[in-house]
Amino acid sequence: MNYSEIKELSTAELVARYKEERKRLNGMMFNNAVSQLDQPHIIRVTKKTIAKYLTEINSRRIENEVNQVVKNTEE
Repeated sequence: MNYSEIKELSTAELVARYKEERKRLNGMMFNNAVSQLDQPHIIRVTKKTIAKYLTEINSRRIENEVNQVVKNTEE
């Protein structure tokens, strides 16, 4: 998923997808520990996807906090 596609998601959907990917990663890590995965590179791809989700979530959180500070200083 491209970062531009991630930016278009709503915050609730973004968090839901993050949680889903996190569960998927935990399952893959467990399966890889028990037996070798057929495509172990998918773990790396999933980690990068999770990082993209977290980057956007944190960006929105920081933007929201800055907007609140600016709003409070204007009053």
